Amino acid sequence: MEHRTYHQEKDIENVKKLRELQQELPRWLRDYFRGIEYTKESRTRIAYAIDLKIFFDYIQQHNPMYKNMNVQDIPIDILSKLKATDIEEYLEYLKLYKNEEGKEITNNERGLRRKLASLRSMYHYYHKNRIITENPVIQVDMPKIHDKAIIRLEANEVAELLDIVESGSTLSENQQLYHEKLKTRDLALLTLLLGTGIRVSECVGLDITDVDFDNDRIKIVRKGGYESFVYFGDEVREALLDYLEERKNIIATENDENALFLSSRKQRISVRSVQVLVKKYAQTVTTLKKITPHKLRSTYGTNLYQETGDIYLVADVLGHRDVNTTKKHYAAIEDGRRRLARNKVRLREKE
Repeated sequence: MEHRTYHQEKDIENVKKLRELQQELPRWLRDYFRGIEYTKESRTRIAYAIDLKIFFDYIQQHNPMYKNMNVQDIPIDILSKLKATDIEEYLEYLKLYKNEEGKEITNNERGLRRKLASLRSMYHYYHKNRIITENPVIQVDMPKIHDKAIIRLEANEVAELLDIVESGSTLSENQQLYHEKLKTRDLALLTLLLGTGIRVSECVGLDITDVDFDNDRIKIVRKGGYESFVYFGDEVREALLDYLEERKNIIATENDENALFLSSRKQRISVRSVQVLVKKYAQTVTTLKKITPHKLRSTYGTNLYQETGDIYLVADVLGHRDVNTTKKHYAAIEDGRRRLARNKVRLREKE
């Protein structure tokens, strides 16, 4: 049997998950999911399916016409019957509602925006294919997103974090039991994240064969499924070499033999495990900041931008397809650079 890569396995898992979710949705939506298969990655399609399940559950529960009907049987003509005001009422409902288990669910502006984006995608497909003649969703304004401050580690915090990984000095007694056995791996993993800015999903998907020490680079699979090379510096190189010396003596579980980073169970490390690992070390450095793997990525992006001043280089290295995404994240730093430049140009020489 052909060996599948981590990302191929994830795609297969996502296909299975999407098929399960579609069983709970109106049957005619299968055309829509086939229609967006090659333009939206599998994780995005799953997110759309989850959002649309919430929407059609809402329709079934709050519209008397569909009260006694299974969600799967809701007809496609519902799309033509709904008005912009109906969509706005749905968004209002999403701010606070109870799910099937009776748990209260809230959505902030980002959650509302994503769920409206899911509806827009669905309506666009059926309107584009002339199955419906009106598209009420485009009449509903997207919720305004308020910028959030960039949370990142300062230079001294980065140094302290890596020192703690090496020493384990501030870890709890229970954490220290495992620390000695895993510290070389942890140091390599965190140094790689901080030294390259790769995403956590890109990190856990790395195989040993993806590391190229001749050119000091790694081959990763970006969001969207395309391959890219990311270059690393001397500190990352040293940490990876130290870890790979240990890795040679670890026999991984079946199908994970080529995985770069392994868990304590000798399986490919998971995204969740990396999130827990980052939290464990970061909370010993700062309790005011909620540090996640994505915040380590922000730390790297900030440092690279401050060193180079090249927003296009930062966008390329971080794998942002649109430089405006990068500008949005680092707008505060850009503003700081503009302030520094305010007196650089002299109009008249002072006497």
